[in-house]
Amino acid sequence: MFYALAKDLIPTHGFRFEHILQDIQTLNERATRGELDISAISIHAYAYVSDQYALLPSGASMGDGYGPMLVAKTKFSREEVGRKRIAVPGRMTSAFLALQLWLGKPAAEFDHIVVPFDQIFRAVREGKADVGLIIHEGQLTYQNEGLVVCEDLGVWWGRENDGLPLPLGGNVIHKRFAPEVRKKISDTLTASIQFSLNHRAEAVQHALQYARDMRRELADQFVGMYVNHWTLDYGEKGRESIRRFLRRAHERNLVPRAPELEFVV
Repeated sequence: MFYALAKDLIPTHGFRFEHILQDIQTLNERATRGELDISAISIHAYAYVSDQYALLPSGASMGDGYGPMLVAKTKFSREEVGRKRIAVPGRMTSAFLALQLWLGKPAAEFDHIVVPFDQIFRAVREGKADVGLIIHEGQLTYQNEGLVVCEDLGVWWGRENDGLPLPLGGNVIHKRFAPEVRKKISDTLTASIQFSLNHRAEAVQHALQYARDMRRELADQFVGMYVNHWTLDYGEKGRESIRRFLRRAHERNLVPRAPELEFVV
């Protein structure tokens, strides 16, 4: 998404961007403290930071017919998964909120351990957990680990919600900036995403340095899943999906509030 900014390939209108590379759970935690001016966050985390941050209209990661997966050595039913120990990539991730909605119970009512997302396969393989909740490229490589899918939460969400995509991540900007400044920055970030979509091969090549040993073909497939037309703009379907996701979570007391979506416009 930010290849163009990282390589100074588009105008930045007087702004200077410092790129900070951290996993999504860490970014979620930093957002609760208001530390970063702009950040990627989980949509789940937005329920906790909507008083400090506004959503940017671009930067979305949507699971459109796919999403975080529950994997295990043996296929388990929903009832069985609810009785197993589950390795999860962070309690503020959207994957974890989707898991609670799918199970129909809050985190306190099922056994889980928090494991860095790139160590979940190992946790299942070594028996530290019975089931792994996988995100990122693990959704494409789980079979190489000898694991099977118990449920794809993106497929489940679409089935239950009129085909809407599962909202996973987005970009936010701190409200300490005046609205007109937010708009300028938002337009710059959108321009970067558009540039990368227009120069996909070069952008993927740039991203490979962060690709955790993925081959180019796999990285390109992964990018296609989560950097696409949804990333340029949520659209009304994307916004409705966020509203529904957080409203359902609030109705089940899984998040403190169902915030009104405040987008930079």
